[in-house]
Amino acid sequence: MSCSPEEFGLGSVDVKPGDLVPGIAYKIEADAQNPNIIHLTSLMDKKYTPLWDHPQGRSQSQSVTLRIPFPGTYTVKFGVQTRGGIVYGEATTFKVESFYAPFVEDEMWEMLTGGVDQEKTWYLDLDAEAVSRNFLGPLYFYGTDNGWLGDCLKEGGDCWNWNPDYKGNSWLMDAADFGSMTFDLKGGAHVKVNHATIPGRGQESGTYLLDTENKTMRMTDAAPLHDSGRDGVVIDWGNIRILSLTKDHMQLAVLRDAVLSGEGACLLVYNYISKEYKDNWTPGEVAEPEPPYTGDANNDLTTSVTTTRKWVMSAATPYNWTDLAGGLLNPWNSAQDYINSGWAPYNAATIKNISLSLTKTGARAGTYTFTDGSAHAISGTYTIDDRNNIQFDKAISFVIADWVSLSTTADKTLRLLKTETDASGAISGIWLGARDPVKAEYAAYHFVPGGTAAADPMAAWKTALVGKTFKPDVNWFADWVEFPPNFAGGWTSASTFGNDFTSNGWVWDAKVKAVAESASLSFRQDGNDIKADLKQTLDGKRYEATGTVTIDPDKNILNISIPLVDYKGTAAEWLPTTNTKSVSGSKNDWYFVSHGGANLNNVDTQGLWLGVVSNSIAEGDTKDEVLVYHFVKN
Repeated sequence: MSCSPEEFGLGSVDVKPGDLVPGIAYKIEADAQNPNIIHLTSLMDKKYTPLWDHPQGRSQSQSVTLRIPFPGTYTVKFGVQTRGGIVYGEATTFKVESFYAPFVEDEMWEMLTGGVDQEKTWYLDLDAEAVSRNFLGPLYFYGTDNGWLGDCLKEGGDCWNWNPDYKGNSWLMDAADFGSMTFDLKGGAHVKVNHATIPGRGQESGTYLLDTENKTMRMTDAAPLHDSGRDGVVIDWGNIRILSLTKDHMQLAVLRDAVLSGEGACLLVYNYISKEYKDNWTPGEVAEPEPPYTGDANNDLTTSVTTTRKWVMSAATPYNWTDLAGGLLNPWNSAQDYINSGWAPYNAATIKNISLSLTKTGARAGTYTFTDGSAHAISGTYTIDDRNNIQFDKAISFVIADWVSLSTTADKTLRLLKTETDASGAISGIWLGARDPVKAEYAAYHFVPGGTAAADPMAAWKTALVGKTFKPDVNWFADWVEFPPNFAGGWTSASTFGNDFTSNGWVWDAKVKAVAESASLSFRQDGNDIKADLKQTLDGKRYEATGTVTIDPDKNILNISIPLVDYKGTAAEWLPTTNTKSVSGSKNDWYFVSHGGANLNNVDTQGLWLGVVSNSIAEGDTKDEVLVYHFVKN
């Protein structure tokens, strides 16, 4: 059966704005029994989808019933979806003459305002001290078809959510005093918003109406409290979907515009707490975050095979500070970064002398020798406790550069905060930290293995890749992690994708899965070169390409001269096929990322993750982020 252009094609506009007037295109009628109930009815042919912009929000139904409790003059704008696009008529007004108290007796009105003749103040759930009191953070992200309590409003619709914690995602917005938002029911429904971080808005005074049945709100002449960074990505701040509302907590959602944001349409869900809740909130017993290291420190500091190992201070990144969870507080990746900071000293002459040699003598004990910046040796014994603290027999303190020293804590300890691994999974770096006695941070010292390097750094790569074919993993298709060199984070799992085409419909649908299942990536030796062969089916056509692979084993980068799998025409068509925002120098660079337990030694069972820069502050994005694709052995 063919589809006729009359039915589905985009032709010329067959309805003009002047046609969309009351009495001809639609009607506005007060209910015969209750004049505070207003009926809106489309008189257009049902082939046209009606578009209502009314005092309680927006809708696309043939008829709409408004329950308006307060007297006043209200505006309706009516439009239709035609063959040539959307057409709206001129706005028209109607009057409500009386107050009808039963319409504000719904508990939503009371929870929002405190009740008739009352007012209630709300705050964004993030303060200037970066504290969120009830929610994980001030802002969540939902699909465009999510509604009250996160329910999906449309079968098979754009329904998903991501609820980031602020501590791990402080890029969301700068911590601040954002101001306040006060709703009242004093002779009407009024709202006052103090946008303390958006001078262009400042103090706003307006009105609002709740639709308690559909869980929506329309604000006029005021916008809900929000951050300045997203002020320009929402077309209509007054068109609000309520996701939750209790006496103490509230979530209001607005639609992020795809064009204005450049990030795709979604619901920005702002999280609020009441003034009473904020004023009476007290922090509970919160366990101090633990650094990410959970291994066997005694083996990792020496090895499980030999009893002695030497670590030398990293010449590139000798020191830093971390938060209590082990996150680095300064974005330093080279000696020049210290110099460019203007405050962080760097002294190559002392740093090159600093080392730590450890010899294991027991299950959690051994001897050590620190060599300081002047090449003097400091020796003694150590033990390791169950929190990976290295307890030295004496206090250690010596200069790294200028005012920065390597120093143990008052109880003569350094803690193993985190380890780094190379592509083969071997430990290629350690961070030792001294807990600050006052501030919630560690002074952190970076060491890398001393001694000779492997004879052939390419051997492990060739063993892992050459002669093998990999396919996109349809169960753990992709993930999003931090910038190199850490690649920390990620929020997807092996059960995120598969046949679930609803939760992440913005990137995963049946078409994406079909393309992924058709694709393969093979590596082979061709003389002195490594070649990559890509095969896939797209739009019913088979596509094949061959490129050259150049590997940088020190930076764990594969330079692949051809684009990888193309998902054009699917929900994932926006995913990059090359590293277009590369910070490494070439759009053909793919990061080999040790993620989800995968490394160069276990690609046969764990697969490989290849990453490209998906968001870059340097490119004008709001954050730095790497998209990693998962390939599994065929």
